Amino acid sequence: MSLTDRDKQIIKALDKFRVMDRDSIAELFFAGLKNPKYAANNVLLRLLRDGEIQRSTAFIPYCYFGPNVQIKAQSQKIGHFLAILNVYKEMLKLGDLESFLVEPKYGKKGDSAEPDIYAHFRKTPFFIEVQKTVYSVKQMQEKLDRYVLLYESGIIDKPFPHVLILSDQRYAIDEDYAFKVFQSESFTEFLASLKSAPVSKPNERGVRIVVK
Repeated sequence: MSLTDRDKQIIKALDKFRVMDRDSIAELFFAGLKNPKYAANNVLLRLLRDGEIQRSTAFIPYCYFGPNVQIKAQSQKIGHFLAILNVYKEMLKLGDLESFLVEPKYGKKGDSAEPDIYAHFRKTPFFIEVQKTVYSVKQMQEKLDRYVLLYESGIIDKPFPHVLILSDQRYAIDEDYAFKVFQSESFTEFLASLKSAPVSKPNERGVRIVVK
């Protein structure tokens, strides 16, 4: 059976996000149907049977992978990728999400920053760290130092993206960086925190968020 346009969109999304759970696939691709989860199950089972996708039954709901994704069915990375997917869904609901890249690579591996997400939201670029494990002060400093190296490399066009750390843990970040560093528990909470101090025009660090 040939692939439908929706089949192709699902496979493309699985390759992009590495891992997607059944409920998220239903939410993103079957929302207009009477029973999105049931419809998603039928399509996913067909794609699985035809060898177009992969599946892990180690999680409930089941998780699915693109055909070219190399990841173990019980890998701890699955939880990390699902957290990135949740940020995507959150930003999508907030509107004006222009682009969203998962783990983009800049410069030489090990020598520069490797953000979990690059997103362009409401005309503003972000590097987003989805921090589900607690880092030591030293580990977080080393992570931010890599962003300094990336900033100084000139690889990224100005204005340099703001660095947003999404974590339940609050980190002591004292150094005055050439770019803006934010911390919040979620993107929704971060956006809400800006409402008390709306920005009318870009400042010296290029903050251009427009709160709606």
